[in-house]
Amino acid sequence: MPSHLIAIDQGTTSTRAIVFDLGLKPRATAQQELPQIFPAPGWVEHDPEEIWRATVAVVRAAIAQAGLTAKDVAAIGITNQRETTVVWDRASGRPIHNAIVWQDRRTAHFCEGLRAGGHEAGIAAKTGLVIDPYFSASKIAWLLEHVEGARAKAQAGALAFGTIDSFLLWRLTGGKVHATDASNAARTSLLDISTAQWDDDLCRLFGVPDSMLPEVKDCAGAFGVTTPELFGTAIPILGMAGDQQAATVGQGCFSPGMMKSTYGTGSFMLLNTGAERVASKNRLLTTIAYQLDGKRTYALEGAIFIAGAAVQWLRDGLKIIAKSSDAGALAAKADPAEDVYLVPAFVGLGAPYWDAQCRGAIFGLTRNSGAPEIARAALQAVGFQTRDLIEAMHADWPASRRAKIVLRVDGGMTASDESMQFLADILAAPVDRPVVMETTALGAAYLAGRAAGLCPDLDGFAAQWQRDRRFEPKMEAATRENKYAGWKDAVRRTLTKQ
Repeated sequence: MPSHLIAIDQGTTSTRAIVFDLGLKPRATAQQELPQIFPAPGWVEHDPEEIWRATVAVVRAAIAQAGLTAKDVAAIGITNQRETTVVWDRASGRPIHNAIVWQDRRTAHFCEGLRAGGHEAGIAAKTGLVIDPYFSASKIAWLLEHVEGARAKAQAGALAFGTIDSFLLWRLTGGKVHATDASNAARTSLLDISTAQWDDDLCRLFGVPDSMLPEVKDCAGAFGVTTPELFGTAIPILGMAGDQQAATVGQGCFSPGMMKSTYGTGSFMLLNTGAERVASKNRLLTTIAYQLDGKRTYALEGAIFIAGAAVQWLRDGLKIIAKSSDAGALAAKADPAEDVYLVPAFVGLGAPYWDAQCRGAIFGLTRNSGAPEIARAALQAVGFQTRDLIEAMHADWPASRRAKIVLRVDGGMTASDESMQFLADILAAPVDRPVVMETTALGAAYLAGRAAGLCPDLDGFAAQWQRDRRFEPKMEAATRENKYAGWKDAVRRTLTKQ
């Protein structure tokens, strides 16, 4: 009998495959870095063919590293960078252009036109989203307008759209399945999240023919099987979720009021609101956390565009550290008397500001400021932005304020004890780091295992969650509020929209 599960975790900076046993313990990991393409300021692209090649390679490598064959794999779960947009030719399966990444801001003027046309309230009412280049619909519109012949082909039904999950599913199944799950579909600006159905009016508004769109499915269920030649035998694909929703599942945040935040390239916080769809008045997103057995669970979400990417900037841009893990040691050398703030708006600011045009800035520099102070400011910016999100969530859903906040965290940045301690300090709340840090992949594996009948129900899975360490706040209240006030002032000075 097949005794393992595989999670494909296709992220912004790497593609990974992780083999889990049926107790959901990771047994083998293979990873390849994903090159970033920057054709113009504020533009970010990926090569879909590179993503595909890396996906096949890491799955094969992980199976081999675990000492298994494909016959030992019960199911595959897919999790992915969300909103990143691929359009491909149905006949050839070839993309018509590079993938436009979620961070890309090229459609800012298009989005401003929609706002000026009075469409923001209507879009929010159906999708739970703000109008922003972040989401997929404006990226599809750009591709149809700027790739020669694309509009005519799309209207003739010859093109398919997908976020990365859909593109990989199409390729894995040999072009037999064009589908997505509700959590990814909810990030396109084309889905009515109350029904989990594509909306005709939104498709017309963005100029997207509905023939391009994938079928929307539950997060756990039958998505198809891989072609046998890829891995040696056909493997069922039974789970799918966007990376942040998969991390919510992996963290066991199944009860209303539970909250998780993932710190990777960007940072994304989700607050489970249960069956209640909470409309944000503070420019957060209302989204589908997961859909199982046709039932949707909703969440409030805050998106931070730059988190770990700020550390990459210290390494690759400023070249003040040799590797990302050096950031904490450099920051520890900073002068405590210096109050330097980095507002990492390299691609604009996400929630709750949604300013696509502002750009990064550093405030508070003195003649004594140097690399340590800038490194500390880059790490602390994540904590400040997280507090921005929690403040907005409390305002949107007062029930969350009454509950004792405990933030469950995951992602690469959470390995830094210093960063997590500052996070607890600035939030004045405990921060819990789990034993299994790869919660995004864990969530995808669990969804696939659940659909295969090999994993427990939600309560049983949640009971397995284990804490590695809890970080308790230690900072004095006056210091905390002074630092946060300085951050708010820095953001105010950075915004183009006051």
